[in-house]
Amino acid sequence: MLAVIIIPCLDVKDGRVVKGINFVGLKDAGDPVEVAKLYDEQGADELTFLDITASHEKRDIIIDVVKHTAEQVFMPLTVGGGIRNLDDIRILLKAGADKVSINTAAIYDPDFVREASFKFGAQCIVVAVDARRLTSPLTKDEIYAMAQENIKGGYPDVLLEEEDTKGKGAACEVFTHGGRNPTGIYAVKWAKKMEELGAGEILLTSMDRDGTKIGFDCELTSKISDKLTIPIIASGGVGTLEHFYDGFKKGRADAALAASVFHYKEFTIRQVKDYLKERGVRVRP
Repeated sequence: MLAVIIIPCLDVKDGRVVKGINFVGLKDAGDPVEVAKLYDEQGADELTFLDITASHEKRDIIIDVVKHTAEQVFMPLTVGGGIRNLDDIRILLKAGADKVSINTAAIYDPDFVREASFKFGAQCIVVAVDARRLTSPLTKDEIYAMAQENIKGGYPDVLLEEEDTKGKGAACEVFTHGGRNPTGIYAVKWAKKMEELGAGEILLTSMDRDGTKIGFDCELTSKISDKLTIPIIASGGVGTLEHFYDGFKKGRADAALAASVFHYKEFTIRQVKDYLKERGVRVRP
């Protein structure tokens, strides 16, 4: 097994790092540049920077913050939020990002992922999948009412089916706009389709676990990890050191992303790596 990757995440709103629970109740957690520098010093393997309201507010990404962050850190930087076209990706890469994370734009136009991968290389393209487990059955009509026209017309095979929405093992649905809008898309099928279209990585966030500190959704993570060959980044729910271990061993993720446990100094990145190493998980120095 390759060495696993530990990634702190900076969720940014109005130029400040924020953190909430289940994508709501956001609290200020500091200046993104200063927080990024701290993680670089702690030995983070990568850094993810998400402008979490850019798509919802239909505005551009905060290039200046990205540029200043990239100038201060010496680890790979992934940036997402508000990316709508190839020019957005080009600008971000020029500003210092190593990868871009695409969510909403991919659902509006799945072929955008194919075009971006061809233009910039799969290694630059991360598709973010924000997923929530269904709590009640859906009919075919309800599923189709939520789905984008281009998905129904070009990629209907990624949509939920009625049977997927029933029972205890109900599927996880993909959401857009920072977790605000349901899509009728089955997360497992969507992740596979994104790999086929050229995504280099999947950033999988369990909305049910986000900020709860009860651990990753290892069931969902392992389902996707087992079907894909590209790296899977597990996100949402870390509260203990053991949760990182579970994400790699039970969820079979390639990387683990966390925010609040690092922002509020519950433990450092070095403590995470030392713990994993003691339990036999290969980590980077």
